[in-house]
Amino acid sequence: MNYKSTLRFIPVLGLLLLGSCSQDFLVETNPNAVATVDYYKSENDVLLALNGVYNALRNNSGIAEGSGLYSEERSDNTGRNDNQSNAGEPFQFNDFSLLPSNSYLQTHWTALYQIITRANSVLAGSESVTYTNDATKAQYQAEAKFIRALTYFHLVRKWGDVPLVIKPLTSADEVATNTFREKKEKVYAQIVADLTDVVNSSLPDSRVAADKGRVSKVAGNALLGQVYLTMATTLDQANRAANLNQAKTYLMNAYNKRPFGTLKEIPYTDVFDVAKKTTNPEAIFQIVYRQGDINYSSSIAANNQAQGETINSLRATTGVGGNVTPDLVKDYEEGDVRKDFSIKYANAAVVKDYFITKYRDASSAAGTNGYGGNDWLLIRYADVILMLAEVNMYLGDEAAAISFLDQVRERAKLPLYTVAKVNSVYSAKYPTLKLAILHERRTELAFENQRWFDLLRFFTADELVAYFKTKSQADFGSAQLSNVGPKDYYYPIPFNEFKLNPTGMYQNPGY
Repeated sequence: MNYKSTLRFIPVLGLLLLGSCSQDFLVETNPNAVATVDYYKSENDVLLALNGVYNALRNNSGIAEGSGLYSEERSDNTGRNDNQSNAGEPFQFNDFSLLPSNSYLQTHWTALYQIITRANSVLAGSESVTYTNDATKAQYQAEAKFIRALTYFHLVRKWGDVPLVIKPLTSADEVATNTFREKKEKVYAQIVADLTDVVNSSLPDSRVAADKGRVSKVAGNALLGQVYLTMATTLDQANRAANLNQAKTYLMNAYNKRPFGTLKEIPYTDVFDVAKKTTNPEAIFQIVYRQGDINYSSSIAANNQAQGETINSLRATTGVGGNVTPDLVKDYEEGDVRKDFSIKYANAAVVKDYFITKYRDASSAAGTNGYGGNDWLLIRYADVILMLAEVNMYLGDEAAAISFLDQVRERAKLPLYTVAKVNSVYSAKYPTLKLAILHERRTELAFENQRWFDLLRFFTADELVAYFKTKSQADFGSAQLSNVGPKDYYYPIPFNEFKLNPTGMYQNPGY
């Protein structure tokens, strides 16, 4: 995956070519650069460019393993008490004091559109070459469309209306013309169109070990099911029933292709075992990292390890690890095997707090540099199973919903739902099946950057504020729950984007 885009991505959303200059002596041509229009000559060129799209997924400012600032820290799972470092900008995310001028917000926006730009380049360039087999072209395009859809899914849930660009922008005029926010309904329609092509493509249902990390048809079905579920719960309710049924169809398509019977056959710890990652039956789509490789290794284990600890990595650390909120710690039920695997209390003088242990690679192969081999799981079967619980609950089939919920609880060594709900402590915290499913998603998928999106799907903006207001300030450290308001359902449009076209790039309410 060494392909590098030959056109530079500007902070707005597209490719901006420098305006021509009337003084010829000022015009210089880079002899090492290849214009995009001239790049695609063979199907191997398309493959290399597609590898570049996958490589863009590794960007921690986008959706890779280090991107928790933009999702998990926005939720009630993690955060930070340091409100001084880097001008206090990272702290703004979990403090609900995010400003449009926040440079991390701008970097995140840019990283997401960089992925889309590369995918658009592949889709356009793939049309200009001759293939030995037409199926190859269709597969390459399906992979690019999946990644484009996944990225727009992140954008539309975080910002609502966003610029929708599905072709390369090759001039300043084209960029200016496309610098406006498209209604979220149209963005979702494009996501659905892309993923429909994926599930109807000739991609394999799943990938063999040598191709782990590449898009499969099961991944397309799982993501399309999640998209329809999100549309059903966050868009025009006139289409709610149809969207829920579509969600059920595609989630079941993914579930029926599972390479196991029930979830309890796969120990929870095996899902995150570096030694078993190529044969992990629960993985559906992941970003692959290479153990021991200075350039392509994972750093999530070492980066989350607190000072004085060795459970995650052989690399010594002076940090406090990934900050886990007491609110999440208290949400684990007694006997939940996921708790001891996912978090640990660090007793170092500068820490004395829980840190994340879900991602571990303390092997000699990772070494004292912490060049870990963890893959970053973007979609896995427990997520699909819990979404099936959710969609069946909304459709009124509580028995089916509970059966899916119980698969996850049984693996976690917890009482089944019918037993748990008569427990006074459990029923007081989760009085409805909906809240029970939300709770299970939280503890099952903690630190996988799903929690914020779950909250957006389960609650309206006003309900989300009310939900946070029921929590104890003592469980959130320096981050002030009093800051939470309806505006926080979406991020602000980065100031650098807004000022390019204040009318077309209108700001979200409250900022």
